[in-house]
Amino acid sequence: MTITATEFKLNLGKYLAMSEQEDIYITKNGKVSAKLSNPNQDRVDIAKSLFGIIPSDITLEEAKEERLKNI
Repeated sequence: MTITATEFKLNLGKYLAMSEQEDIYITKNGKVSAKLSNPNQDRVDIAKSLFGIIPSDITLEEAKEERLKNI
């Protein structure tokens, strides 16, 4: 989503909440000057990509230990 800096200032809370779901590009004088994004999104995407890879009968700690053994 792309919005103007003025729109961002007027509705800060709205766009902060929206940035949890999608990137917000803020423009000033018609040019993108900032990007508002969820700092945890990369972690969420990584976790989603692993869904189903770790067997359901193993604990998170066991999975971590197994991963560290293979490094």
